[in-house]
Amino acid sequence: MRFDIATLFPEMCETVVNSSIIGRGIKAGKLEVHCHQIRDYTTDKHRRTDLRLHGGGMGMLMTCQPIHDCWKAVSEQIGQKPYVIYLSPQGKVLTQAHARELKEKENLFLLCGHYEGVDQRVLDEIVDEELSIGDYVLTGGELPALVLADTVARLVPGVLSSEECFTEESHFSGLLEYPQYSRPRVWNGREVPEVLLSGHHFNIKKWRRQKSLERTFFKRPELLENAELSKDDLEYIARLKAENDK
Repeated sequence: MRFDIATLFPEMCETVVNSSIIGRGIKAGKLEVHCHQIRDYTTDKHRRTDLRLHGGGMGMLMTCQPIHDCWKAVSEQIGQKPYVIYLSPQGKVLTQAHARELKEKENLFLLCGHYEGVDQRVLDEIVDEELSIGDYVLTGGELPALVLADTVARLVPGVLSSEECFTEESHFSGLLEYPQYSRPRVWNGREVPEVLLSGHHFNIKKWRRQKSLERTFFKRPELLENAELSKDDLEYIARLKAENDK
């Protein structure tokens, strides 16, 4: 899978994508991540990529030409139009379910806005969707683009050592992840739950499921509305609710 990040700060993005698990995925040939300096594509003799807004207002706006030419160059390089995402606080909020959908794309072109944003005309011309990582405003699209790339890239087969590395995590199945423990068996008077030391896989699986339901019920109850729940799950949630209402 290939990611192309169009940004005014490629060095910021390169530092992140070449580190940790994503960096190993690149070295293993499972991922391609290319960071493009939008300024390299401007035809302005002063290498400007932003101008004042028509109609007045504070700040500067990123202009169409360098962004469009960057997108065009990437499209020609890969031999097709990539799926273009503009990272914007006006976009729909990224979810784990949508990350799984994006994982099926062959090429993602991530456009990072800055200053007061991007001229609407180039957005209308090339962007397939706008995405946000939360209902707040950042100084640029680089951090959201890196979050998106990390979220999607780790789902690509071979990037993580096993599919279980992400299928058991929070949000993958619509629930929060169960608590986890390691050595020592007792730390500061706190013991590892006995069931996890029993070696009884069925009981461990049942305990973990119930703990996921508990965490979701108490921390993020709205997630239960769309989670995949069995009859046993629903009965357990009903017991949690009854106990909580006492």
